[in-house]
Amino acid sequence: MAINSINTVTAAAAASTQTTTKSAEKTAETTKKAASSKTASGVIYEKSSDSRTDKASNKTTNKTDNAAIVAKLKADAEQRTAQLRSIVEQMMTKQGVAIGTADDMWKFLAKGDFTVSADVKAQAQADIADDGYWGVEQTSDRILDFAKALSGDDPDKADAMLEAFKKGFEQATKAWGDKLPDISQRTYDAVVEKFNKWKNGTEDASTEA
Repeated sequence: MAINSINTVTAAAAASTQTTTKSAEKTAETTKKAASSKTASGVIYEKSSDSRTDKASNKTTNKTDNAAIVAKLKADAEQRTAQLRSIVEQMMTKQGVAIGTADDMWKFLAKGDFTVSADVKAQAQADIADDGYWGVEQTSDRILDFAKALSGDDPDKADAMLEAFKKGFEQATKAWGDKLPDISQRTYDAVVEKFNKWKNGTEDASTEA
C-alpha cells in the first residue's frame, strides 16, 4: 500500500513536471515569436522625418536670423547717426545757430557756412574716407545688407528694395535742400550697382575678379 502510494505520487509529480515544462516551453516559444515579430516590424517600419516640418523650422530660423541682423544694423546706424547729430548740434550751438528740426540741421550743413574744430574735422575725414564708416563702400554695403535681411535674401525682391532706397535718397535730397555732396552721389551709384549684381547673381563673380 505504501509502495503504491509512493508510485502514485511519483507518477503524478512527473506528469505535473512534464506539463509545467511543456507549458513553459510553449510560453517561451510564444514570447520568442512575439519578440521576433516586434523586431521584424521594427526593421521594416521606420518613421521618416516630415520634410514640411523641417522646412517650417528652417524658415522660422532664417526669419529669426534676419530679424537679428536687421535689429543689429538699425541699432548700429541709430548709434552712429546720433553721434553725428550730437557733434553737429554742438558745433551749431557754439556758432550761435539755432536748430528746430533735423531738416534745419541738414540745410545748415548744406550751406557750408561754418567752421569746425581740428578734432571734429579729423574725425569727419576719417569717417568719410574710402574705408571709413560713412565712406562709399561701407555705407553701400550696409544698405545692401539691410535690404537682404529685410527681404530674406531674395534676389527677386531686389528691384522693390532698390526703389525704396531711391525714394529715401530723394527724401534725403529734399531735407538737404540742395544736391547732395559728391560722396552721397557716389554711394548712390555703388548701391545701384551692388543691387543689380545681387539681383543677377553676379556678386561672387565680381568678388573673385
